[in-house]
Amino acid sequence: MPYAFDPELAAALVMMSAVDVSDLAAARAAQRAQLAAAVAAADATGVTVTELRGPGVPLRLYRPAAAGSEPLPAVYRIHGGGFTMGHPDVDHEINLRLCRALPCAVVSPDYRLAPEHPYPAGLDDCYAGLCWLAEHAPELGVRPEALAVAGDSAGACLATGVTLLVRDLGGPELRLQYLDSPALDDRLATPSALRFTDTPIWNRPNALRSWAAYLGEGVPGSPDVPVTAAPARATAADLAGLPPAHVTVMEIDPLRDEGIDYARALLGAGVTTELHLYPGTFHGSALVRHSAVARRMAAEEVAVLGRALAW
Repeated sequence: MPYAFDPELAAALVMMSAVDVSDLAAARAAQRAQLAAAVAAADATGVTVTELRGPGVPLRLYRPAAAGSEPLPAVYRIHGGGFTMGHPDVDHEINLRLCRALPCAVVSPDYRLAPEHPYPAGLDDCYAGLCWLAEHAPELGVRPEALAVAGDSAGACLATGVTLLVRDLGGPELRLQYLDSPALDDRLATPSALRFTDTPIWNRPNALRSWAAYLGEGVPGSPDVPVTAAPARATAADLAGLPPAHVTVMEIDPLRDEGIDYARALLGAGVTTELHLYPGTFHGSALVRHSAVARRMAAEEVAVLGRALAW
């Protein structure tokens, strides 16, 4: 690949499996096997993990064991997977780390996946789960006035949709929306979307298939796609009144420019927004956990969420 990857990331690529969602059943099976091994090896020391049943959507709650029943701030973190793959296990190690480092509660929704359940099923699940979390905050040991929503890739798209629904339909006040490598634009017409067709982990063919699965064949790129499905279509009026945002993008990623454009749109709407681009990175670079840039990303996420949820 003729890309200037960070040297540590480039060295790790030979050990990383390609992601190809053209055979979704095979991709899901491969991911399940990888996640089972990762969860089995994860260090859950000091964290209590509880499976909950929300309003039709399963939720996984992480709490620092030392906190007892003390009410804590919470991060509602939505996993990625191109709208078609994934489970709370995708973010298991990240959620454990955040829970210990902040410390805080972390809640992960197991939302319905496309194409079996296209838009708005997954978004409805994520919104319902967040509202349920706030309503049951006392019994879960969560402070309902100290919540942040976070997600990466397709999970970040769902996180943006959730913030829009919270504003428009009512819901808990959010202190921050943390958007990591967000997938926001079904039109896939930005310079990065057109240029990075063969990048690791995520590429243009995968992006095309994921949007078709989420919105329906023939729908992506059409004029009537709702803002809550593809937030890159939002105007300044659509974005006014949203909570502060932190947007992270990878330099060599087809999704890079839609994240940058969304951050600019938020700023234009008067939403306090911080944008961070990591040079030499590709989509999913955080998976190379030993690399210096991945450690920087992890530290930044803790710092940003910590400031937003400070007591």
